[in-house]
Amino acid sequence: MKRAKRIYVLLGVLAVVCVAAFAVVHYQEEQERIANTDEVILELDTDAVESLSWSYDDQSLAFHKDEHWIYDDDEAFPVDEEKINALLEQFQAFGASFIIEDVTDYGQYGLDDPACTIDIATADTSYEIQLGDFSTMDSQRYVSIGDGNVYLVQNDPMDSFEITIRDLIDNDETPDFDQVSSIQFSGEDSYEVVCQEENTYTACADDHHFAQEGDAWLPLDTSRVESYLSTISSLAPDDYVTYTAGEEALDAFGLDDPELTVTVQYTAEDEDEDGNQTEETFTISVSRDPAEREAAAAETEEADTEETEEDITAYVRIGDSKIVYQIAGTSYEKLMAAGYDDLRHREVFAADFDDVTGLEITLEGSTYQITSEGTGDNKTFSYGEEELEIGDLQSALESLTAASFTEESPDQKEEISLTVTLDNENVQEIQIQLYRYDGEQCLAVVGGEPVSLVPRSSVVDLIEAVNAIVL
Repeated sequence: MKRAKRIYVLLGVLAVVCVAAFAVVHYQEEQERIANTDEVILELDTDAVESLSWSYDDQSLAFHKDEHWIYDDDEAFPVDEEKINALLEQFQAFGASFIIEDVTDYGQYGLDDPACTIDIATADTSYEIQLGDFSTMDSQRYVSIGDGNVYLVQNDPMDSFEITIRDLIDNDETPDFDQVSSIQFSGEDSYEVVCQEENTYTACADDHHFAQEGDAWLPLDTSRVESYLSTISSLAPDDYVTYTAGEEALDAFGLDDPELTVTVQYTAEDEDEDGNQTEETFTISVSRDPAEREAAAAETEEADTEETEEDITAYVRIGDSKIVYQIAGTSYEKLMAAGYDDLRHREVFAADFDDVTGLEITLEGSTYQITSEGTGDNKTFSYGEEELEIGDLQSALESLTAASFTEESPDQKEEISLTVTLDNENVQEIQIQLYRYDGEQCLAVVGGEPVSLVPRSSVVDLIEAVNAIVL
């Protein structure tokens, strides 16, 4: 009996709650009318806007236009006009999904204390746009434009206005280098690189970049040069430390006398007014923090110390820009890898093996001749009367790669030497000698000049490939 009474009481309470809820909903509907809409609630001529400001999270930013956009707090700040225009463009035809009319309580939409207030002014009209709460149910933002209504909008202005002044600087650009005619490196290793489509110097058909040393044209590895240029193009610096760099600031960042300056002459992608391609010059200067650089040099003189890229503070400047950027240690290391040894071929044999017509090999005092007949896919190699499968020898020869470069003359036993004849207009013969150096390395001499130290294991593989043919 008592249990039945409790149930009746609970049912009564539930009925009262339902009636109250219905009354509240009915009252809300009477007070505020909610309807779907595809109405454009604000149409703005962005070209006519003379000022733009907004505030959120205790931060305020304000700009005015005087031919160009100017930051109110610092007229020296280089404003990215495209970004300012992009902020305004969303209000050219600002549409809503829902309209709430006869609003009496703006607080329930977060508009009594807006998350962001945007003020826009033309010569004769001012607009105040308030951004309230984000409706997670509708995935839309409550917005007021001061007409007494509240709107739900799909395109949330907060997505673009939740930024700082750092996001609005007109950063210097790093171009894509399509056709490069020259590269000038100025620093510890200063030299000029000439780039040309035709290679009339070396046996490697892919060689298009040459370091000039007097009358000599030293071939560089095309893939390494292009990778270096790609490092510059993809740098896209945006972490500025100053945008008013004068002599004092450049000195503080080590850019008054940079560690490295790279100047690239290239053909611009865009044509001029007459439809002609134009030559452009791009310059970037790189330096490590002066105090840090000095400390690192002192440590190197005293003893070898481990230093990670995270320990490096470095800066770059593009051309004569007033902006100085801090870059990551990884970017600094890549940019500083600009010496001749960084960009030259690592392969001892850099020619195309398809051009090989014969090999004369000297091993342990004996000389062996390998000849060829035919061309292209029909080319065959022979040792004496026996036709050869040349794959292992080719792989071993092409795998001879520099661990480091040296000009040191050999003073130990010759392990193996090869004279490779080529069907090549520029080079008809390449002589390679490999000398014992230590337990881990051999010294490679190419064309009579010491070139590099290569892993001894690679030389052993070459000797074994030869022995498999001649023994």
